Amino acid sequence: MIKNCFCGNALIFEECCQPVIDAKVAAKNAEVLMRSRFTAYAIKNYQYILETYSPATRIELTISQLVTSARDTQWLSLRVLAHSCNATTAKVEFKAFYQVRDSFYMMHELSNFIHEMGRWWYTDGVMQRDSGEYTPERNSQCLCGSTKKFKKCCGR
Repeated sequence: MIKNCFCGNALIFEECCQPVIDAKVAAKNAEVLMRSRFTAYAIKNYQYILETYSPATRIELTISQLVTSARDTQWLSLRVLAHSCNATTAKVEFKAFYQVRDSFYMMHELSNFIHEMGRWWYTDGVMQRDSGEYTPERNSQCLCGSTKKFKKCCGR
């Protein structure tokens, strides 16, 4: 069975985020970059994540720091809520759902991006107040995108 891309689009990974992550095509906007970064976290491609930070932000980061911050995290799904941009800056609001051991969490962030040197870069983000531990409803669709009910999938 072919799985849809981790980023929540209806396309398969090979047609969605993989060409961006593999640098075969550039992210056409900040939302595409956000989706590819989420996918890179899901597949643990920390080199790509580091390379998509703005050059000014990246000088303070290492792959080791990214690996440590994501330890034990299983990224489940992404919901992009809003995307706004002009020629040089953009904002993407999203909710990312993830699991650490037996607990589920939601990260709600308003991310900032810049367009420099012909491409989009992630600069930083502001965590929203509703971020934190998340309790899915038993009969809701599973966070992992399986289309099963939560109680019959990750909620077991």
